[in-house]
This record gives sequence, structure tokens and C-alpha cells, in this order.
Amino acid sequence: MIGKIISAVIGKKIADRTPGMSEGTGALIGVAAATVMRRMGPLGMLAAAGGTWAVSRAMKKKQARQGASGTTRTY
Repeated sequence: MIGKIISAVIGKKIADRTPGMSEGTGALIGVAAATVMRRMGPLGMLAAAGGTWAVSRAMKKKQARQGASGTTRTY
């Protein structure tokens, strides 16, 4: 129970920094993430961390390409 409360607070803090997301949504995402991580086990957590790293790296490369060309796309 303490873990869910802590993850809800962390989710709320993340929502504060994310435009367009309410505090309640952030808290719910934090609780859901804690539940999912607990059920995944150690190998699942490693796979999630690796996937997060790969997505982050791809996004940084995309931003660098857009910054170098001088044009940005908005959808």
C-alpha cells in the first residue's frame, strides 16, 4: 500500500511537468505503473528498461535531425 501511495505521488509530480496532463491522471498512471512493474518480474523490468532506453535514444536522434535541418514538423 505504501508503494502505491509513493508511486501516485511520483506520478502526480510527473504530471505537473507534462503539459496537458492533470494531476489525477498522473497519479493513476503512477499506480498502474507500479502494479505492472511488480507483476513483470526481473526479466520484464530489464526488458522495459531496455525498451525505454531505445525509445529515448530514437527520439533524441529525431530531434537532432530536425534541429540540424532547421525545420520542425507539427502535427
